Amino acid sequence: MIAKLSGRLDETGEDWAIVDVQGVGYLVHCSTKTLAALGEVGEGCTVHTDLQVSENDMRLLGFAESAERDWFRMLTQVQGVGSKVGLAILSALSTGELRDACASGDAASVARANGVGPKLAGRIVNELKDKAGALPGGGAAGMPVGAVSAAGGASADAVSALENLGFKPAVAAQAVARARAELGEDSGESDLIRVALKRAAG
Repeated sequence: MIAKLSGRLDETGEDWAIVDVQGVGYLVHCSTKTLAALGEVGEGCTVHTDLQVSENDMRLLGFAESAERDWFRMLTQVQGVGSKVGLAILSALSTGELRDACASGDAASVARANGVGPKLAGRIVNELKDKAGALPGGGAAGMPVGAVSAAGGASADAVSALENLGFKPAVAAQAVARARAELGEDSGESDLIRVALKRAAG
């Protein structure tokens, strides 16, 4: 899977950009925040990507930061949130604002995004409120801000694994944060789970 592109910004549109990587132009669909962060056409840029394949479509999504990509993946796991709605939410809210909205149950903030009604916004915050602390941007409700440092997909997967073992979401998120602090930012999922289990059990 294509995880990252580094090249020259060749062209942009309302919700897309073309990144030229050694003569090959990749069309990536982006949030407005990512488009603004990519810079001017002709300049060098890097985008973190997520490839989505459906029955009749193949789409490359681009993000200025890996944190935004992690949130996108989490958002699109919620029923009713496809790639278009996920990008609309990330256009309306920064990752920090989205984390805070989910942690506090603030569905009204999420409903600011185009195509997101009150019912869907409520489902999003309800399903993600306990996972907010495992994603980049800070801690979950009840946890000190900064307790969870910049966490990638491995952290979210590790938290999910601990939850499946019966640990409460806040306990799982804090244990993974402590494990990541011990092991370093580049630690893998299996190592995070191993160390986090000890911390959660202790």
